[in-house]
Amino acid sequence: MRTQIEALFDHPPASYTEEHFTLFQQFKDALNRGEIRAAKPDPYALGGWRAEPWIKKGLLLGFRMGQIMDMSLDAHKQPFFDKSTYPPRAISAADNIRVVPGGSSIRDACYIARGVICMPPMFVNVGAYVDENTMIDSHALVGSCAQIGKHCHISAASQIGGVLEPVGALPVIIEDHVMIGGNSGVYEGTIVKHHAVLGTGAILNRSVPVYDIVRDEIYTATDDSPLIIPEGAIVVPGSRALSTEPAAKWKLSLQCAVIVKYRDAKTDARVTLEDLLR
Repeated sequence: MRTQIEALFDHPPASYTEEHFTLFQQFKDALNRGEIRAAKPDPYALGGWRAEPWIKKGLLLGFRMGQIMDMSLDAHKQPFFDKSTYPPRAISAADNIRVVPGGSSIRDACYIARGVICMPPMFVNVGAYVDENTMIDSHALVGSCAQIGKHCHISAASQIGGVLEPVGALPVIIEDHVMIGGNSGVYEGTIVKHHAVLGTGAILNRSVPVYDIVRDEIYTATDDSPLIIPEGAIVVPGSRALSTEPAAKWKLSLQCAVIVKYRDAKTDARVTLEDLLR
């Protein structure tokens, strides 16, 4: 499948045939089953994850192949127009996924594991991978190709950034047992290692430095590596003063993130309360 997808992406035909659409459907089905994914764990890669560029080529191929079509259940009350290749993903009771009514949407070509809870309204984009027993809370967004681990909580109004291009770029990785606080944002290929906690309003991207006051270190992204949040870190929003003369005169500061501690038994007890809400 990889060879066929890459050939079709790199050498687009004048028109797409039934055989091409069958290939793309097989590609989506494999994504929906979690058999293929946009990034894979790799102990030899920096941060422990390796991007799979051919998956993004396949997802982009779907946008090329599809035509805008009317998918509305009621064109007057709730119009819905999208690419014919990306309808809402079909879910049945046998999937053991809770999708609560109220405006949520899960796009085709993404993996949603058993036990996932989707509170309205929320959105999961193409290529995403959401593992078992994770909760996606109200107004939370999971971007294209983002990888979410087991037993995570993506709190209300949080955003997990997506990436389709460049195809070789690593997507955002949220490993197992991570708590993402409300109104937080994780973008630009950031890796959040397992058991980490992001406090309300924390923003992580390639431009935001993270100050670890426990280990006396500063974490930033580089040209060759993403921002990586260590295992068990508790991250809260912070600010850092600017030292230039005008900035000092105006008492200006820039946004940053601060690791204030690492998870312990007390912290784990508080996070366990999230399980009780399920």
